[in-house]
Amino acid sequence: MQIQQRLTPSTVFLLTVPPLLWASNAVVGRLVRDLVSPLTLNFVRWVIAFVLLLPLAWPVLRRGSPMWPHWKRYSVLGLLGIGCYNAFQYLALQTSAPINVTLVGSSLPLWMLATGTVFFGARVSGREIGGSLLSMLGVLLVLSRGEWRQLLALRLVPGDLYMILGTIAWAFYSWILARTREPQGVRQDWAAFLMAQLVFGLAWSGLFAAGEWTLTDARMELGWPLLAALAFIGIGPAVLAYRCWGSGVQHAGPQAASFFMNLTPLFAALLSAAFLREPPHWYHGAAFALIVGGIVVSSRR
Repeated sequence: MQIQQRLTPSTVFLLTVPPLLWASNAVVGRLVRDLVSPLTLNFVRWVIAFVLLLPLAWPVLRRGSPMWPHWKRYSVLGLLGIGCYNAFQYLALQTSAPINVTLVGSSLPLWMLATGTVFFGARVSGREIGGSLLSMLGVLLVLSRGEWRQLLALRLVPGDLYMILGTIAWAFYSWILARTREPQGVRQDWAAFLMAQLVFGLAWSGLFAAGEWTLTDARMELGWPLLAALAFIGIGPAVLAYRCWGSGVQHAGPQAASFFMNLTPLFAALLSAAFLREPPHWYHGAAFALIVGGIVVSSRR
């Protein structure tokens, strides 16, 4: 009952906007896959976010900023959250549909449980194991495209594997955030917190983009379609979604807010059908139900 009281209409709006923007990010990434290489897209996206955040969080870059004594921590966070996760997502969208990418990404609680148990000494309950198995069935259903025989033959689309790697990277990112504290002066300011990660994440993503241009046939066809897409993903999913999510979590709490994340595949299905002519299939709905069911089972007390 307490959670329902905190979920006011404004809070629901704040928690609904990020999944919509993140689903849009997947659709836009799919739309521009022939116009720009994935690692370059990731780098340019965060350059735009850096420029937008600079007027709000420039004190973080000063010599005496509380960020610099913790530069190793923010370097790892920038690598995992900005350099790896988003790069893997755009790589995944080269060969996988947005709904597949977002559904595999919805298996994050499963990978959180696995990485927490193996690497961070977290305790696991029987209910959490049962919920994880349900979520894993949902992921396997997506990977098999509804045909379990494909799993036996290991005929997986490369994009699905990229998204699994990205989700694992985000799980490590989340555990590091949970097990370490933000320094005073960064903790209370969402823009400063994002900028502290972005400074190092931009370096990592720039390094990956440089490798892409050196080792592959990278491309970037500038024009209004690509410029509009870059502006959208730099402003919306990278900055606006982050701001709305932080405010929504503060009002509703992390447990209630986590269920809104599962709106991302639903929005991705609707947007894919509208803009990509990639309608969802029966196994997408079944996988969504399994993943959500697993999260509900594992989070109940």
